[in-house]
Amino acid sequence: MEKQINGRDLIAIGYTEGRTLGMALELLNQPGLPQEHDAALALLKQVKEQPEQFLDDEKLEPLATAIIEDANAPVDTTIALSEEPKDYAIYGAAHIDEGARKQMSVAMRLPVTTAGALMPDAHQGYGLPIGGVLAANNAIIPYGVGVDIGCRMALTILDIPETHLLQHEDVFKKELIEHTKFGAGAGFHGRYRADHAVLSRDEFNLTQFIKQLKDKAWSQLGSSGGGNHFVEWGVIEFSERDEALNINKGKYVALLTHSGSRGLGATIAGYYTRLAKQLCRLPKEAANLAWLDMQSAAGQEYWLAMNLAGDYAAACHETIHNKLAQAIGGTILARVENHHNFAWKETWQGQEVIVHRKGATPAGKGVMGIIPGSMTAPGFLVRGKGNEDAVNSASHGAGRQMSRTKAIQNIAKEDFLAILAANNVTLIGAGLDEAPMAYKDINQVMAAQRDLVDVVARFSPRIVRMADDGTSED
Repeated sequence: MEKQINGRDLIAIGYTEGRTLGMALELLNQPGLPQEHDAALALLKQVKEQPEQFLDDEKLEPLATAIIEDANAPVDTTIALSEEPKDYAIYGAAHIDEGARKQMSVAMRLPVTTAGALMPDAHQGYGLPIGGVLAANNAIIPYGVGVDIGCRMALTILDIPETHLLQHEDVFKKELIEHTKFGAGAGFHGRYRADHAVLSRDEFNLTQFIKQLKDKAWSQLGSSGGGNHFVEWGVIEFSERDEALNINKGKYVALLTHSGSRGLGATIAGYYTRLAKQLCRLPKEAANLAWLDMQSAAGQEYWLAMNLAGDYAAACHETIHNKLAQAIGGTILARVENHHNFAWKETWQGQEVIVHRKGATPAGKGVMGIIPGSMTAPGFLVRGKGNEDAVNSASHGAGRQMSRTKAIQNIAKEDFLAILAANNVTLIGAGLDEAPMAYKDINQVMAAQRDLVDVVARFSPRIVRMADDGTSED
């Protein structure tokens, strides 16, 4: 052969690095093959392009078989992560566990990630950590929203003075028990069912899967989940007049609720998370961050279903607030509410992105939100500052510092009861897993996000109702 064929020559005619290229090079040293450079190269090209024609050739059959096997081998469609995570801001870093940081770092390595931030109440979750904010390009991540789609806060401020609540606590407690239900599977039946325009939404006919969830949604309308979900009476104090809300300085009775989209949202979340994992294969450490392309049918379907679940969650809060406001009387001065498990289309640095807030409060400039503490710690009515480094977000609460299991193992019931008495809080339901000691210090959390929100008013719980057994949310 006048010129020896090398690997670059074979790659030029269609071979790739690997075993078939090596086998082809070895064949060139065997007798019986063309010795002329161009003829040998032409033959190997023909074997590469039409291997089935050489299966009966004693010398070329092994190469032809290997080429066919490689062509039919399963293709690894796993999407690679970037080597290094994009930079992201961390607030209250000293009080955030390593698990949450690791999860956030993985999320910042996704090829669709544009920006992110970790809030001061952050702790480890599934996929995106609780307290994680992630902006993605043209992608929606079901586990970036969370299982309880549209989990949210709602606050109703009444023109009732604090003294009235203190003097008639038995009435407020009675109505709270009468008009609320809690826990997995809890709902209303027969004449006790509420109604709401959300149940007539066209999205309930989006697919057969969603259509079959409507009756469950109807029965659970106006109910609350387990875990850290609550309905509570308390006192909200404005240290100065708030012009936007038209509320004067002073103390007012207020109703505060925390819950999500119940079984409807949980079922939607489970279905589309499984679908995302089938369509978007990621390395093991990132598997729970599988996304749906917003331009795909599946992505659009989830987007519509997610928004339906979010509006349903809002309807649940509205139903509870209207029932209790009517039962207690008084004039509603203001109502503020916000999701903290959801995804929004927003503009970040001039680009439209999908901002996932999994346990984080929207805090765009002038946007109002509610950040609760615990059943004995204060909550805060806040107004966002629009901090771009935080992707216009803030914490969604104090955040857990102790897992549910550890709380049950380490917190004594007498200590739990003592802290309730010390804070003049009446508790209905809840387990040791929701004891105030299981949560971070809300004052430290608020101090860590002074650059993210301004405090408008302070809410102090007085009568708190939660699920009787501390079950996790639907």
